[in-house]
Amino acid sequence: MCGIAGELRFDNRAADPGGVERMLAAMAARGPDGEGVRAQGPVAFGHRRLSIIDLSDTGRQPMTDDELGLTLVFNGCIYNYRSLRQELQGYGYTFFSTSDSEVILKAYHRWGADCVTRFAGMFAFAIAEHHTGRVVLARDRLGIKPLYVSSSPGRLRFASTLPALLAAGDVDTSIDKVALQHYMTFHSVVPAPRTILNGVRKLPPATIRTVTPDGTVRDRVYWEASFERDSSIAEAEWPELLHEKLRLAVERRMVADVPVGVLLSGGIDSSYIVALLAEQGQRGLTTFSIGFEAAGGETGDEFAYSDLVAKEFGTEHHQIRIGRDRFLPAVDRTVAAMSEPMVSHDCIAFYLLSEDVAKHIKVVQSGQGADEILAGYSWYPPLADVQRERAVDAYAQEFFDRPHRDLAAQLNPDWLVDRDVSREFVAASFARPGAPTAVDAALRLDSQVMLVDDPVKRVDNMTMAWGLEGRVPFLDHELVELAARCPPALKLADGGKGVLKQAARGVVPDAVIDRTKGYFPVPGIRHLEGPMLDRVRDALRAPAARDRGLFRPDYVQRLLADPNTPRTTLGANQLWQLALLEMWLQENRI
Repeated sequence: MCGIAGELRFDNRAADPGGVERMLAAMAARGPDGEGVRAQGPVAFGHRRLSIIDLSDTGRQPMTDDELGLTLVFNGCIYNYRSLRQELQGYGYTFFSTSDSEVILKAYHRWGADCVTRFAGMFAFAIAEHHTGRVVLARDRLGIKPLYVSSSPGRLRFASTLPALLAAGDVDTSIDKVALQHYMTFHSVVPAPRTILNGVRKLPPATIRTVTPDGTVRDRVYWEASFERDSSIAEAEWPELLHEKLRLAVERRMVADVPVGVLLSGGIDSSYIVALLAEQGQRGLTTFSIGFEAAGGETGDEFAYSDLVAKEFGTEHHQIRIGRDRFLPAVDRTVAAMSEPMVSHDCIAFYLLSEDVAKHIKVVQSGQGADEILAGYSWYPPLADVQRERAVDAYAQEFFDRPHRDLAAQLNPDWLVDRDVSREFVAASFARPGAPTAVDAALRLDSQVMLVDDPVKRVDNMTMAWGLEGRVPFLDHELVELAARCPPALKLADGGKGVLKQAARGVVPDAVIDRTKGYFPVPGIRHLEGPMLDRVRDALRAPAARDRGLFRPDYVQRLLADPNTPRTTLGANQLWQLALLEMWLQENRI
């Protein structure tokens, strides 16, 4: 896991290594173990290194193979790199390192851009072909690793974070009005390729982008999970099949030349990971849980369950208790770590958790993704009996933060668009073939968009803020493919994730399986009061916010007068949603 950056020129000028160095400086936390830049004519690549596989200098990047005529920068981990290495050696390739990075280089030379279909892992990379001048950018199937792009006449830049592109300079930082409507409506998610800024786009998941020396860009989507039913699998077989795929996914993610721990929330997802590692003979596994002070009558931890799991499997467990003295100062630092505005209060939990975890280890497994692939959220059951032609309206009613018509009373007129762009986006996705039921259509959309730009991005941004690599076994592409084919009724059973609960029975303690679904509780954000409310008020009344004028003053005043009652459809704090966006824009001097 690292930070990558690059500049490509199409105007007969040499690429600027200084711009790449500025991007790398903005990503120092992602790669505290080393830095490298390689510039050759119109192409300059840069890399910040977090050493996980091949800790020696032979694994450093940018990695060049002069014999093959290729240079690579890569962020992520290829879990099956050892078997691919053996296969490539069979074709006559020799290796100068033991890194997964070099496997990507050789695999690209052997199979071209289609090499990505052979990788089991998370990745974002760029490869330059010395002889043709082509550059290929690619992102993993589930978008676990990020890749942002900024284009201007004669030039393209890319980086692992949006703020890194801003650090390089010459970026159009005007706000994308369509993205703003998505932020306010689509659960604060801005679907790829857009970001909140007009001048920055993100490469969508499962996409290969080929850039030719004249600046021509061609994108190709190389993967999508199929939601068509598999009639050859009996209902009783699904739990065992799911168990075996998850077992393999967890085993794959132990590949490292450093110790691997687990973020243990006490929910079924992370508890199942711990149980499978214990089943595989892992001893002395290090686990971590976090808790906050209660606020507004809401508890701030789930230690009872994480302690139960830690005791059951004999882990070396760390409880991390966050008091008010650490919480408030961490808010601004968390915002600074965000590549895009992320309204989830879980961000602060992950930021503080990662800060402490990074003092012990460099790699952790985490349970993100299970709810999106196995129907664990509250908006899926209401779709179960909805006819396919009514699915868009039903989904919007359950998931959208507010109806489009409400925006006229919340956004200033200059920032409104005259159509419901989020509903149009959902309708276009639901209209595509291959998702037979309303639940299937919702799960497909959520796994391709919401999952990528909410929980997955949250894990990447907050762990990498402390040079910690987060791995998500529930997003192993083979497990995701299996889950997609599973009948919705089995996923919706038992209050959601029913098939997972069946698979876990006898492996995970029943008390964890049968508990009410929990969330990362951060009461200090859900219930704004005291210094935290003052911070929110300052952000929304700052000169920059006043000059920008995104929100109608009367709407802001109503929220400030009653900071904890107005909620979005799914119960998030409306005031925090507004304040977070302004805090992020102000942090990035936009």
